[in-house]
Amino acid sequence: MNVQGREPHFVQSFDRGLAVIRAFDADHPELTLSDVARACDLTRAAARRFLLTLADLGYVQSDGRLFRLTPRVLELGYAYLSSFSLPEIAEPHLERLVAEVRESSSLCVLDGEDIVYVARVPTSRIMTASITVGTRFPAYVTSVGRVIVAHLPQPEIDARLDRARLDPLTPRTVTSAETLRAELTRVRRQGYAIVDQELEEGLRSVAAPVRDRDGTVVAAVNIPVPASRNSVESVRRDLLPHLLAAVARIEADLRVTRTRP
Repeated sequence: MNVQGREPHFVQSFDRGLAVIRAFDADHPELTLSDVARACDLTRAAARRFLLTLADLGYVQSDGRLFRLTPRVLELGYAYLSSFSLPEIAEPHLERLVAEVRESSSLCVLDGEDIVYVARVPTSRIMTASITVGTRFPAYVTSVGRVIVAHLPQPEIDARLDRARLDPLTPRTVTSAETLRAELTRVRRQGYAIVDQELEEGLRSVAAPVRDRDGTVVAAVNIPVPASRNSVESVRRDLLPHLLAAVARIEADLRVTRTRP
């Protein structure tokens, strides 16, 4: 049966099955049948069928009441990462960058309205946010998201801003589409983005775009730091030059590597 607003080829049951998998996250590693039904807007009977099918396939396990994902779910993401060689190319450069600045660094790509971490090199410092490969955040409120979106064609930027839900995640979050539009213009002009405690209070982040051999921005690299010991000016003065140099090395490798970015 076609779903209103979808193409004729759209398979609604497959969409709902993926929604069941996405219902589990870091804040909800275990869910009851009712939790899944509510999160996915399904009847309990439908949620039960999806969960039991996923269990038969080895993607979900249950103790009879609580359901949780199994490590087999990682196969779904690994299929993407194994064919997407940019993280492999970037990782040694991230490691060098982290050694230089003694802060964590990550490579992210844009996926819909979110950014997704596809490579990460942490430091021993404990950050308030638990970030791993696969972590997602809204693009509008992150330095990597802004630096990628800023380099999209203007009609796409306008469309994104028209449909965006700019929820205030902290008191500093930009929630005005016009203010964000101006910020994206500035980011595109200067070639980097700094986000100051908009995603999480006490966290500042700087990011720069990664371009492929054709000059298209395909990803971004960031350095997040605690605001308590890094002013915006020190981020710009002390971290940004190292970040830009690391990105230049990644892009140089992309130009000479036969890879799909």
